[in-house]
Amino acid sequence: MTLLRDIPLSSLQFYLTATYPCSYLDRQQARSQVATPGFLITTPVYSELVHHGFRRSGTFTYRPRCDLCQACVPARVPVNEFESSRAQRRAWKRHQSLQATVHPLQDSEECYQLYLRYQSARHAGGGMDSDSREQYRNFLLQSQVDTMQVEFRESGILRMVSIIDLLTDGLSSVYTFYDPDVPGSSYGTYNVLWQIALCRQLQLEYLYLGYWIRDSEKMSYKSNFRPLQGLKQGQWRTMNVEDMK
Repeated sequence: MTLLRDIPLSSLQFYLTATYPCSYLDRQQARSQVATPGFLITTPVYSELVHHGFRRSGTFTYRPRCDLCQACVPARVPVNEFESSRAQRRAWKRHQSLQATVHPLQDSEECYQLYLRYQSARHAGGGMDSDSREQYRNFLLQSQVDTMQVEFRESGILRMVSIIDLLTDGLSSVYTFYDPDVPGSSYGTYNVLWQIALCRQLQLEYLYLGYWIRDSEKMSYKSNFRPLQGLKQGQWRTMNVEDMK
């Protein structure tokens, strides 16, 4: 197994991007630290990078390195310590009719159309609601690590798709999109619970949820899954209630 520490320092390089408008916090400027070259970022290497707060979008592996902000906190759930809340148990029960099937990454018109519907309903005006097929492929269907595409159907109807990376110590939730038009649904909550259950089935320790951002409604939901660990000052620590306010 090749880990980051086994790779010569001259092989993996890291560079800072120019500043760009933050996707999550208004009036904030963001920067990212990017890991290259991409062909060296295999599953074991990426697992180590995730442990140090990195994330991927397609084959682009990065972590936030903003000049004036540290709001993005890498977050993970230690699955063997997780206890579901009453609301989460209701969501789990509500969606027991969903049938999950696991696939390699594949370009499907059905999935793409669901993605566009989800973006239009949930993130209108954010840019991704008008993604072309090529942009969709580059974002979700390109990967150099072990990645699965999970489709959730109800009576044969595609309701949700989740892209998940398999790491050496856990799963990394890349992106999930779902049918925005089903009244009373809790697909997002159910999906995280499903991934926690899969971690336990595979005897993996963690579900990595990307970045928790307290003041971003899109990202703050992760604090509902407790205990939640955050990477701060190079150490993974259980986040307390004050962190989550």
